[in-house]
Amino acid sequence: MTQQRLTEVQVREAGLDDWRQILGRLKARFRTGDFATGLALVDKIGEAAEAADHHPDITLTYTDVIVTLTSHDVQGVTGRDLELARQISDHAAQLGIEADVSGLTQLELGLDTAAGQRLAPFYAALLGGQVDHGEPVDRSGQVPTVWWQDPGETDAEWALPEQSFEQRWHFDVWVPHDEAERRLQAVLDAGGRLVSDKAAPAYWVVEDADGNRSCICTPSGR
Repeated sequence: MTQQRLTEVQVREAGLDDWRQILGRLKARFRTGDFATGLALVDKIGEAAEAADHHPDITLTYTDVIVTLTSHDVQGVTGRDLELARQISDHAAQLGIEADVSGLTQLELGLDTAAGQRLAPFYAALLGGQVDHGEPVDRSGQVPTVWWQDPGETDAEWALPEQSFEQRWHFDVWVPHDEAERRLQAVLDAGGRLVSDKAAPAYWVVEDADGNRSCICTPSGR
């Protein structure tokens, strides 16, 4: 049975300290420290997922287990995700594994074009994915999501200063609501420049020393 998609505020108020919402997903990083401990946690997650008939995406590395939860039927976070997230956190705590929300990130690639529907099959083929809702999607999670930004749809209120060159590709770097300002400061400290914060906290536009722009995005204010 389909559950209702929760708002960003509802997810934040659920009290899941180990988890953050990023781009319609719940995401957590557990610092396991070694492969065997990570595998033990993955086994526990697998048992909980099978019992709930709700299955997360899991990345297992030597030092970390990164877990992503979403309800694909509503393209967002539901109560199912909150419940499984709590169970996963409990299993991690029982194994003595700490969560670390710093640095949680999801990357999207944005292309300025009004011809997204026409270009989607090409990029799906190039990236080894398929077209879903008009965008190329890699179900295996190996490459970032690609989306289209129609240049003609830019609201005058959010218009950015003109660039001296044409840039059609940009990064959308999604971070948790409480990570954005730290990430922005890190970018500025590394020689970047803030182009616009008009849409904050939904997103900040930054550029590198050569003027190439990217966005730091959060679920807030949307």
